[in-house]
Amino acid sequence: MSERSQVLDDDSLKFGLLMESAQAHQRLADAHLEKLRAHTQDLDGVVREEIRRTLVDELKSLTAETDRAAQALRGMKCAVDRRYLVWNFGLAVLCTAVPTVIAHYMLPNRGEIDSLRLQRDTLTQNIRELEGRGAKLDLRSCGETARLCVRIERKAPVFGAQADYYVVKGY
Repeated sequence: MSERSQVLDDDSLKFGLLMESAQAHQRLADAHLEKLRAHTQDLDGVVREEIRRTLVDELKSLTAETDRAAQALRGMKCAVDRRYLVWNFGLAVLCTAVPTVIAHYMLPNRGEIDSLRLQRDTLTQNIRELEGRGAKLDLRSCGETARLCVRIERKAPVFGAQADYYVVKGY
């Protein structure tokens, strides 16, 4: 063999060894990539489970907080209902008590009513007596000061020392 063919064989051998080494590294890299892919899938499952667990915990916490808020709102509703009932009852009592007190002080009592009835009966009797004697007067309020006036008979004679008494019209 010639020197040149031996150099070529050395170079071929070196190149062959280099290629074999590159293929070994490629297989090793592929093996590592496959392991990395498997770890990534495992890690993905772990992360998903952790996220799911965290989400469930947070949702439980949110549910508990919502339940507490709902309970507080129910308590406030009961308090408002009681307050509404007390206000309505107080308003009803006030609306009943005020007219009752006013009626008690403004309206006459039993004795005053009896006295007024007696006075009415006396006045009614006096009116009957006057009507029986012919005292049907036509009385009015006259002038700016609303003085009491009576209609008189102008054709009838006048009476009195100063002729200041007149006969009432109709008698």
